[in-house]
Amino acid sequence: MTPPDRNPHVNADRNPHVHGDGGTTEDAILHLEHGDIHVRQDGPRDAPTLLLIHGSATSSRSWDALVPLLAASHHVLRIDLPGHGRSAEPVGGDYAIPEQARRISTALDRLGVEHAIVVGHSSGGYAATALAEQRPDLVTALVLISTGPSMDAFIAPGPTAMDPAQWPPTDEQIRQFASTGFRPGHPVPPELVEDLRGMTYRAVTAAMQASTAYLNQKALPDRLMALGKPLLVIFGDQDRRWRPSSAADYRVVPGAKVELLPGAGHTPILEEPPRTAALLLTFAETLAAQEPDAT
Repeated sequence: MTPPDRNPHVNADRNPHVHGDGGTTEDAILHLEHGDIHVRQDGPRDAPTLLLIHGSATSSRSWDALVPLLAASHHVLRIDLPGHGRSAEPVGGDYAIPEQARRISTALDRLGVEHAIVVGHSSGGYAATALAEQRPDLVTALVLISTGPSMDAFIAPGPTAMDPAQWPPTDEQIRQFASTGFRPGHPVPPELVEDLRGMTYRAVTAAMQASTAYLNQKALPDRLMALGKPLLVIFGDQDRRWRPSSAADYRVVPGAKVELLPGAGHTPILEEPPRTAALLLTFAETLAAQEPDAT
């Protein structure tokens, strides 16, 4: 059955890369109504799908260390949110979280994806949640990694705000800005510096404001309770963006599994890829075992 929003007349620019181990990475630019969206696919296309959604001021490259650990058993799909990475800024400048989710939904329909475990890192967890709100048929389960449950849990940053009159910032300014995204002493990867430097000031600030607005409208645990989706929450106990203890706020969601990674900061997908991947794969395997047709 053709997905409802799929349009065979809208083109996508595709660029496959075949690796020596037989795996294939395929990049595509999907030409959508409100701006081009970049997607990247790894792993067997007939395997269960894991959709990975990055946080603000970064891109799908933030998952690079994790993907090889997932792609042997899963179809791993990454997406650059509007105005991030290789995706265009949205026509009309609408960065609202529900609108981001609608664009993700359209992209998945265009690719023919019918079901996915959706994984969001940091503010990517808000887009993941909004996608589940809009398309419960598409989202089989949610994984939130370092996603703040409410603004009460936010740790206010120090005096590292960037000046729009001096945009783009220097590499050192970006490293200072991004340093709290990692445990103390962990370097900011050059790819993340490059990603942020390539963004407009409007994209950076509007995406962050959209996340705040989504949380202020309704706390994430309250949204998730209404969804009834299987949920895994992963936090690092050294998170410097959101209070690590706030991970417990998600326990009000029936059946939620909450994991605290000792020694990890806000970005365990780069700081602790093997441990993060192990939690994801165990969660996915448990879900698969619970399916009615599982043997």
